[in-house]
Amino acid sequence: MNIKGKISHLRALEPSDVEALYRWENDLTLWRVSGTLAPFSRHTLSQLISEQQYDIYATRQQRLIIENNEGEVVGAVDLLEFDPQNLRAGVGIIVDESYRLRGYAKDALLALECYAKEILHLHQLWCGVTEGNKASETLFRSVGYQLSGVRKEWTFVDGEWQDELIFQKILE
Repeated sequence: MNIKGKISHLRALEPSDVEALYRWENDLTLWRVSGTLAPFSRHTLSQLISEQQYDIYATRQQRLIIENNEGEVVGAVDLLEFDPQNLRAGVGIIVDESYRLRGYAKDALLALECYAKEILHLHQLWCGVTEGNKASETLFRSVGYQLSGVRKEWTFVDGEWQDELIFQKILE
């Protein structure tokens, strides 16, 4: 399954993605935005990839790899907390540091939106962004997500409580 954007496409996880996932999942600088508390092994990530054979209705989540038009893996985007009754899902995204600021994240979110709307028939997508994460806030606003709420003192980072901004996009 390939989901096309203008400068990238989304595809299912492949066994060859283990090294990229290992690098991202074990990057301590990303743990504070991902909620990760412990490192991932290659074995665990291989299992995650093999479990992706089950559909989103069974697992309530789906990770897709972002590739650029040259076939390079540039990141990943997740649908999480998939709720088929209320037709919504959360979104998470990572673009490898070496590919940031080239438009891949925005392109991937727009492609994901088409998939969510046309294939999964979702009504809305949402995301949580730690206050102060201006790059993520700007990204989600740029594709039409609107601030819908604030979870006060939601995340404890570097000895301080931080609010989480909740953004939603109604898919029309």
